[in-house]
Amino acid sequence: MNIFQTIKQEKGFLAMLSPMEDVTDTVFRQILCKIGKPDVFFTEFMNVEGYCSVGKDRVDHRVRFSEIERPIVIQLWGNIPEDFAKTVKELKELNPDGFDINMGCAVRNVLSTGGGSALIKEPDLAKEIIKAVKQEAGCIPVSVKTRLGYSIVDTENWIGLLLSQGLDMLTVHGRIAKDSYAIPSRWDEIQKVVKMRDEISPTTLIIGNGDITSSRQGEEYVKTYGTDGYMVGRGILNNPWIFSGREDIPEEERFNILLEHAKLFNEVWGDTKNFSVIKKYIKAYISDFEGANELRQRLMMVNSYEDLVSLIK
Repeated sequence: MNIFQTIKQEKGFLAMLSPMEDVTDTVFRQILCKIGKPDVFFTEFMNVEGYCSVGKDRVDHRVRFSEIERPIVIQLWGNIPEDFAKTVKELKELNPDGFDINMGCAVRNVLSTGGGSALIKEPDLAKEIIKAVKQEAGCIPVSVKTRLGYSIVDTENWIGLLLSQGLDMLTVHGRIAKDSYAIPSRWDEIQKVVKMRDEISPTTLIIGNGDITSSRQGEEYVKTYGTDGYMVGRGILNNPWIFSGREDIPEEERFNILLEHAKLFNEVWGDTKNFSVIKKYIKAYISDFEGANELRQRLMMVNSYEDLVSLIK
């Protein structure tokens, strides 16, 4: 029984945080460990071709993590099976709790290189990649995060193919690659995935993803649609406390967590990351109190930790 099955058995379901570029780095994950930790973290996705090239030093920060963030899964993307194999062979020395293959990202620059959701159009290549990762991962669980299809919903064919690969876990975002976020996540299709799993690969855990904005909603969806868990994506930037189940977070606590986040960001990344990255979290922390909008506008102008501190204190 792997770590994910153990959590499912003990808790009844899994609550996970989606990997998001320049959002779910080790700093943010460490903050979430204090204010509301999911059952499973994922690293930011890392390109295997970049890791296997001279540009390795520019991408390996994406898989950095601390022990308090466990269980943690390293997510990888690309389209060359040999590079997946080489990357997993090296990274398994970090002893991650799993390896996840991104077959769901629909960002243009990822699609243009044949990675992410583009693999939905290349089922044979997708199978080769999964095989390569599984062979090198050994006893470390292997999973895939994907969508229902590329230009059309293709649950039966695409998801059926993935379920036949003996994955430990499959996360399904309830949209297709061509969908905008204005189109609601198709949880009815995710429910079909669960039924397919029961027939094709009963031991594969199914995680539903799309439009989850609270832990209560996530748990309701698990019960309604029969998944083994839920994954929160963009909702974490509306409420970083989402996994705690808490509401009405005091103003002072919001200030303190933003300051702690910014301080840790400086300590961990120093000059290797622009401080402006912090700005994407400002709305998450500075909201739901009188004067929040005005303060947010002022905070969006800061360019250093010192400036941020002077505005808040």
